[in-house]
Amino acid sequence: MACFADSGSMGVQVIGEDTIYLGFLPEINIFAPLKFKNKRQEQFYWRTVRDVKKCLPYAKRIAKDIQYADAELAKLDQKERKKWWRNYEKQLFRTYEDDFRHMTASQGRMLMKLLDRETSQTSYELIVMYKGKFTANFWQLVAKIFKNDLKEEYDASDKDKIIERVIILVEQGTL
Repeated sequence: MACFADSGSMGVQVIGEDTIYLGFLPEINIFAPLKFKNKRQEQFYWRTVRDVKKCLPYAKRIAKDIQYADAELAKLDQKERKKWWRNYEKQLFRTYEDDFRHMTASQGRMLMKLLDRETSQTSYELIVMYKGKFTANFWQLVAKIFKNDLKEEYDASDKDKIIERVIILVEQGTL
């Protein structure tokens, strides 16, 4: 017979008359130390750390806001959806506008990548879903003017692997 008593990160398993104490450890990732080829590469890394630390909490909160909005919109008919969405959009603007206005361009790009990571949808797809294709194309044009792309996907295994490394280290609390 096996019995588990959970006390946070410790557990007990009783088998017959034997008691085994179990300790559960969080998963940790260990990376090889980075070796920068030049000062520019090192500056890029530390700028990425700064941007991830600032934008990751927003990306996680926005992902939760999107889940909430989707759940609420699913309950409503078409007419009620538009009214609810207008009110919710105003609330979101009040919540995030001041913080977003103080972000740098690189932090804005980072937020878009992190949103894609958290929601599995690009910024373009999110705008199409909530505001329509015309609005999404307008903002894509604005993004292209500033050498950005709302359709760019997050790629943790290739071009965004440094960002993924920084995210893991930040979430572990080791950076």
